[in-house]
Amino acid sequence: MKRKFDEALDALRNRVLSMGTVAQKMIELSMRALVERKADLIEEVLKNEDKLDKFQVEIDNEAVRLLTIQSPVALDLRFILMVVRINTEVERVGDLCVNLCESVQLLLAEPPPPKALTELQKMADIAGRMVEQSLQAFHEGSVEKALKVIKIDDEVDALNDQIFRELLTVMLSDPRGFTPSLSLILMARNLERIADHGTNIAEEVVYLVKGEDIRHQHPTWR
Repeated sequence: MKRKFDEALDALRNRVLSMGTVAQKMIELSMRALVERKADLIEEVLKNEDKLDKFQVEIDNEAVRLLTIQSPVALDLRFILMVVRINTEVERVGDLCVNLCESVQLLLAEPPPPKALTELQKMADIAGRMVEQSLQAFHEGSVEKALKVIKIDDEVDALNDQIFRELLTVMLSDPRGFTPSLSLILMARNLERIADHGTNIAEEVVYLVKGEDIRHQHPTWR
């Protein structure tokens, strides 16, 4: 009986990791749509959002089933609860990718400023890596990897601030650049929020392994 339960938990973990792979692909496709100026890539993002939503429902339903039938305790209970929370974080990454594509749609009419595009791509690369590495930390139960993700978040925040300042200058100096600059600012904001969800996943990993909630404090053992 215990072996079947452990197998069910492993399957649940793998579903979350598969969901995370879809979310990472959505981040990549959103940026490719902007850089390559391809509207069909936006459609791919929207199709992947449907996959993500399906994953979320399936994972939540399975988590409820295991809680109801097995009545887990201790670490197993904590694992299932963390799966539900991580599931929500990953789904929100998908929602933010849809937001990215809404901005991209507005930017297809004219090319964005090259410097801003380079910085935005760098920001997307870091945010995508944070989501990937936080899920890897979840897969391995690695607090060390989770903490590395949390530290990276400052880089994304700094890039977001930098992009905002640069584009605000463009908006004030040339009214014609207002709409594209605003769209890029919104994209940077959504990428910053994606990074936040990567951080949240990493914090859930720390709680899963250590049983310590570090969302609003520094862990005493770090």
